[in-house]
Amino acid sequence: MAYTPQNLQPPSVGPGSVYDVTSRIERLPLSKWQVKARVLIGTATFFDAFDALTIAQVLPVLVTAWGLNGGQVGLLISVGYLGQLVGALFFSWIAERFGRLPAMIASIITFSIMSVACTFVWNFESLLLFRAIQGLGLGGQVPIAAVYISEMTKAHGRGKFVLVYELLFSVGVVAAGIVGYWVVPNLGWHYMFIIGAAPIFMVYSIRTRLPESPRWLASKGRNERADQAMSLIESKVEEATGQPLPEPAQGLTVPTQNKKTSWAELFRTPYLKRTLVVWLMWFAAYLVYYGIGTWLPTLYRTVFNLPLEESLRYGLISNAVGFIGTALCAFTIDYVGRKIWFALALAGSAGFLGILALTGAKTPGDVLIYGSGAYFFAAAVGLGLYLYTPELYPTRVRALGVGTATAWLRLASMAGPVIVGTLVTFGLVSVFAIFAIVAVIAAAVVTLFALETKERVLEQLSP
Repeated sequence: MAYTPQNLQPPSVGPGSVYDVTSRIERLPLSKWQVKARVLIGTATFFDAFDALTIAQVLPVLVTAWGLNGGQVGLLISVGYLGQLVGALFFSWIAERFGRLPAMIASIITFSIMSVACTFVWNFESLLLFRAIQGLGLGGQVPIAAVYISEMTKAHGRGKFVLVYELLFSVGVVAAGIVGYWVVPNLGWHYMFIIGAAPIFMVYSIRTRLPESPRWLASKGRNERADQAMSLIESKVEEATGQPLPEPAQGLTVPTQNKKTSWAELFRTPYLKRTLVVWLMWFAAYLVYYGIGTWLPTLYRTVFNLPLEESLRYGLISNAVGFIGTALCAFTIDYVGRKIWFALALAGSAGFLGILALTGAKTPGDVLIYGSGAYFFAAAVGLGLYLYTPELYPTRVRALGVGTATAWLRLASMAGPVIVGTLVTFGLVSVFAIFAIVAVIAAAVVTLFALETKERVLEQLSP
């Protein structure tokens, strides 16, 4: 039976209230239902990553076919991230105003349709336009999905549960490399975009099988719907486990007043310091992650004159190393803690980048080894931030907090490729030196100012 609080309780702790929803989520055991929900949303996240990195797989062909220069390559990479920046802000507003599920569904439809459109491009300008529009959906899906998964998860083991889901993003990155390695030379680059449209077929399942976030409903004062959503989840968990649920968690200190959503709250105590720290973390991690990751196959092709297949293979190796880093983060962050993991990983990335800057990055082997090392740590931080950022904000502004933070991801994603494209003609040393300095600064800031959130209830972290 699903838990229903006594009608005699005051409204602040009645059915569907913030206190009620929190206490009921915190007592839920892990079951096949939560895993299925995680996989369903994670599949869309997989294709979000696949579509975002598709451009890295097709560029080595387009550089030759269309005669693109370094500036055009950087612009083609960066314009997608400009669209993602706008999409992250826009869909985070949609998520706060209309709910997590409508925002996710709209973003999936957007990037799937535009992936199809990219198969019909006829020149540089048309691909530039369609990638910018596709970026709107790509920028909205991942942060809102991360918010949704976090809000459905209890404090104990939240790091592993959320990040195992987020690993599907990293799998999508690796898959883009694997699929591109075979598809681009054998079928043609257009087919990468056709594959990327697959998530459109998942929209119906997400719409019909998943409830809206009870935490979001409760934060908006929609207690009856929040209670219904929790009852549905509880019945699914009981059915999956075959056991009655334990009693709701007791003694939680959670907000009893629903406050209005406001962008300004991100810049007020106690959230201002959290906002500034996490913005820097997003920028630093993804400056390296996308700055190096999206350019590596093209660098091997243009700077070191490697054959197309070998360039793609080297890029795939780095993607695989990055996946190992994200997997290590997912399975250890609940033990090590967020703060220590991030500080060490940013410092590690800076170390490998510093080696490349000092040695001159003279051979493709050096770039492969040390660039992959930097990518290993940057990927781990990038993944972990999808867990960490939702933990820093209350439900009423969680989507806005994550959306604005990932906007800095998009700024870094635009800046990184442009930096590489602009400076590559002068040599790679200055590129790696700049990235190393940014990573060092971020590691120091995390060490001094980041908040540890391990094993803490969301509502207690953010009143």
